[in-house]
Formats: sequence, C-alpha cells, structure tokens
Amino acid sequence: MTDVLPLSPADDGSQAQAPLTIVVPLYNEAGNILPLIEEISAALDGIVAHEILLIDDGSSDKTAEEMALAAQRNQAVRTLFHRARSGKSAALWSALNHVRTPWVQMLDGDRQNDPADVAKLWQEVFVPAPPDRLGIVAGQRNRRNDGAVKMLSSRIANAVRRTLLSDGTPDTGCGFKMIRTEAFRAVPFFDGMHRFLPALVRRAGWEVMQFRVNDRARTHGVSKYGFFGRLGAGIVDLLGVVWLIKRGTFGTIDTKRGTIYER
Repeated sequence: MTDVLPLSPADDGSQAQAPLTIVVPLYNEAGNILPLIEEISAALDGIVAHEILLIDDGSSDKTAEEMALAAQRNQAVRTLFHRARSGKSAALWSALNHVRTPWVQMLDGDRQNDPADVAKLWQEVFVPAPPDRLGIVAGQRNRRNDGAVKMLSSRIANAVRRTLLSDGTPDTGCGFKMIRTEAFRAVPFFDGMHRFLPALVRRAGWEVMQFRVNDRARTHGVSKYGFFGRLGAGIVDLLGVVWLIKRGTFGTIDTKRGTIYER
C-alpha cells in the first residue's frame, strides 16, 4: 500500500456527526478542484450535512496548491496526499479508510459527475431511509460525454463484465457511486478494484441499487486512460473477481432472528 501523508486540516472531529463524506480522487486536475467544491456546496448545503475529502494521487501539476486553497475557503474540506502515484483504486482505498461517516459519495475529479445528482439521490433514497441491506448505489449515465477511445474500451469492458459477473450493473465504469462505509471495508483491495465495486459489495452480502445520473463533458485537463492499458488491465482484473466470487461469499447475519449484544 502506498504511503499517505496525514490529514489536513487538523482532524478535530468537527464534522464527525455528518452522515456523508464526498470523496474525490485527484490526479493532475488543477482547474477543476475549486469549481467542483463550489458545486458540491451549492448542491448539498441545506440538504445533508457533509464533509469533503480530497485525495491527491501524486499529481505533478498545481493540484496540491488548489486543494490547499479549497481547504482554506471551505471548512468542510479535508485533504490527503499520496507520496507517489498509486492509481485510482489506491486513492479511494486510502480515502475511505479515513472517513468518519456511515456513507461515502465518490465523485471523479474531472467534474463529469454532477453534484446535483448527489442531492437528488439523497432526497429520494436516504431522506425516507435506505433499505437495511443497501450497500452501494451505482450511477448509470444517461448519456456519455467521453472521447471515442474511452467510450469504446468502457463498452467492451462492461459487456464482458456483465456476461461473466451478472451483477446487474450496466455502467460500472461510472465514477458516481454512493457506498456504505461498512460495506466498503468488507471489499478486498487490488489495483482496478474500483471498477468492480458493485460485484464486490454484492459478494460481501449487501444489496446494489442503480441510479440514473448526468454525465458532463470535461472542461479542464485530459483523460488518464488509454485503450489497451484500460482494456487489458480490466480483463485481467475481471478474471480475478470472477475467481473471488466463485470461491465463496460472506455469510449474512439475520438480525431479526439473532441476538445483538450492546455494550
């Protein structure tokens, strides 16, 4: 696992009672960070108490400086930094093991995910009360705004994955995912893990929900994925996930019939 620098600003527990953390993994996303923070606050302030955890995966541009400015301007923002680039799965793993809230919303740092969809999801599913065994809500994009290479590789990978995993998730490549922190911590870590979260969460005994979301065009920076690297790594990872699922699933406690001891 990669080295992670300590949280900043000081972890004083001021946001500990919030039900939701917005986790944003970042790699060379200067120009996107401050506008994204403004959008998150505009969408969620007054809807749900939240904190925002930004994690920089070894960026070489001015991402770190922009993160620091975001933390200065918004007291809900906390920051983490990898000492070297380790990949999106490692960034999410580091961030989710530092959250203090029961639910985590993942948003990509390129601003293609719309924070307004987080507010809509919270009001429609979480204000009434989520299902007891809901582990993850996976975004399903209404319309793709990716380049041809990224879209083609994603479509091929999704088709193969659906055939082998049968996880009921048509768009697992969408970065918009809300996950129960407890469910995430039952998921094994490996590079590429983030592409298979619905299947891995289901393997751990939790339920999966789909939610329609917007997909916006990137306004700053460039995509970090190429066709052969994305497709090749995805197939290797997929075979590993198929093996994990075939080797067994977690047992699920029936809380209506069992006994729970409170201390």
